[in-house]
Amino acid sequence: MTVSEKSWGNRVRLTVKTLFWLLLAFLLIQQACGPYRLAASRSGVLDRFQQQRKSRVIAMIHRQDTVSVFGVPVSSSIDIEDSEAILRAIRLTPQDQAIDLVLHTPGGLLLAAEQIAKALVEHKGKVTVFVPHYAMSGGTLIALAADEIVMDPNAVLGPVDPQIGDMPAASIVRLLQIKRPEQISDEMLVLADVAAKARIQVAYFVGEVLLKHLPKEKAGALAVALSEGRWTHDFPITVEAARELGLPITTNMPETIYELMDLYPQSGAGRPSVLYVPLRQPPGRHGERTGQGASQPSPRG
Repeated sequence: MTVSEKSWGNRVRLTVKTLFWLLLAFLLIQQACGPYRLAASRSGVLDRFQQQRKSRVIAMIHRQDTVSVFGVPVSSSIDIEDSEAILRAIRLTPQDQAIDLVLHTPGGLLLAAEQIAKALVEHKGKVTVFVPHYAMSGGTLIALAADEIVMDPNAVLGPVDPQIGDMPAASIVRLLQIKRPEQISDEMLVLADVAAKARIQVAYFVGEVLLKHLPKEKAGALAVALSEGRWTHDFPITVEAARELGLPITTNMPETIYELMDLYPQSGAGRPSVLYVPLRQPPGRHGERTGQGASQPSPRG
């Protein structure tokens, strides 16, 4: 091999190596900047909706978000950080200004949900909660504080019965009716005592929230129905069922809410389990919402 051939081969190897490192750096930068671009897009949609509504718009959307450059998925639910942020936003809102809360959550810490609900009840301006897909458990408790609950026609709420660890409080209490105390462990007897107190406390709190819109007797009856454990904790309360319960439900969901939800993709799956492509609209038809790429896997119950 001649000197010129060796030199040419070295240049090729150097070029390939340089291109490899440039490509790797580009991919890492893309990964690092992705969350910032996504956050900016979300803020843009929220700001536009806020200008349209002339209100304070707050979004609490719990998905599996991708964190770190390696894409480690974490699931989220209502926690103290959520309540701190929402309470801060409410404090910074004039008392007579409307608040719009976009809510998509499986529930979470009862204390945090109660703090948010109480602050919304005490706010003087109109409170509207938008539920594009579901607001279960603590999410439903927060929705009960609204003057109006706007739900997608297929969205659902859920019962607010307390859970002790991973067990329903109502089922723990029922254990005392099935077994004699001497047949039950000391630990379960303690849990049964806690569960009985939790049911009373949640029913009382929900009743106080519902007094914002309902007379005392109706608020108390509805609070008991939602918190006593007559359904399983993941029982879906549909639009029709929520209306029958007396909740202020409408279904005129703004298009902007769906745009916002599109900016919260479900992460952690190798591929989406549901796919669709945009509809081809006939000539002359405009303004209808169509599919925008692949939908995301439904949250597990």
